[in-house]
Amino acid sequence: MEQIGLRPTIDPMTDISANVLGERRGSGGGATLLLYAPIDTHLEGDESDYPWAGPEQFVDLKPKATMVDDWVYGLGSSNPKAGVASMMEVATALVEAEVPLRGNLNVGFADGGMPVTIPWRDNAGMSHGLHHLFSRGMAPDFAVIMKPWNWVYHEEPGMGWFKIQVKGTLGYAGVPRGTPGFRSSIVPAATVILELEQWLIDYAERNRSGDVYPHGWIGGVRSGWPERPSFPSAVTEIFFDVRINPRTSPGEVKAQFEAFMTALAGKHPEIECDWDMYGSVPGGSTDPSNWIIQSARRGWEHIEGRNYSTPDPMGGQTDGAALRRLGIPTARIGWPWPAEGSPLPIAEGLGGMGATYVPDLMPCLEKILYACVDTLMRSRSELGL
Repeated sequence: MEQIGLRPTIDPMTDISANVLGERRGSGGGATLLLYAPIDTHLEGDESDYPWAGPEQFVDLKPKATMVDDWVYGLGSSNPKAGVASMMEVATALVEAEVPLRGNLNVGFADGGMPVTIPWRDNAGMSHGLHHLFSRGMAPDFAVIMKPWNWVYHEEPGMGWFKIQVKGTLGYAGVPRGTPGFRSSIVPAATVILELEQWLIDYAERNRSGDVYPHGWIGGVRSGWPERPSFPSAVTEIFFDVRINPRTSPGEVKAQFEAFMTALAGKHPEIECDWDMYGSVPGGSTDPSNWIIQSARRGWEHIEGRNYSTPDPMGGQTDGAALRRLGIPTARIGWPWPAEGSPLPIAEGLGGMGATYVPDLMPCLEKILYACVDTLMRSRSELGL
């Protein structure tokens, strides 16, 4: 940031992580525009990821950069690292072109953007780095966040994390089925999982709203001791994340899930369950008529050479929702994802989100540049401020 002419401020979080905010001030009388990207990855990048991340350590799962022609590989190289590199290139282009800025250009990167909570890193996640940075001097009028999918989104979902405990009694492999006093928690959990899966599908349809299609998935099941397989566990836990559209509160989603659990108890009275909501983040929305959304859409049309249309509904959660909840009008601008045609084998599914084809990023950078020039060369009154 210093090398290209931004004034950087470091915002330490832990011994191994920090946020950073760079600024280049304009001539005055304009808006402050924040170009933002998170910096953390969803995996640790070490042996603790396996076997849960997949059977093999593909190149896109490794915390090491590898380049093949125009492809960049490595843990998170596409999401979110491509956003970090891209926002820096946008800032560099604005400075080198000597664009006569009226407003102030901010470039911010923060920890904790992934939908996780990491206890050994000060409970990183849930946008905690963004909130930290926001309370320490980051005060933009508008923001642009770069995340996958080639649309301009004005809203994003929140999320609710739930845990179901299926209860039984501690058992022993040597006793026959039907032994008085022994109830498996693991076998009934299979029934609960199937019922929950159907509820998640129905929930997404019932709560679909605007640009948000709030999917949910079961993310983990935990029970017993691998080193004591002879002793079936008295509790089996089921963990899942369900997305929350911006017009539905976490409290309303909690009530919907409570109704499901009540119905489940009536349908399967032989299964004893308890549950908790252990994580909640509201969604966030910006008025689509707001300047930054309209500017981003104009940029999209300029680069794509076609009229903007209704974007594909999505359930991806980012720090963009937190920015909007903090009162900052925010546009999410992206690129086609995932990249296709990789010359190296990569993990199936989301994997390490670490295979980036650089030419795919370039139109996205040009759209962001358009919004920057369109916004930062105007007076506050022209921008509706």
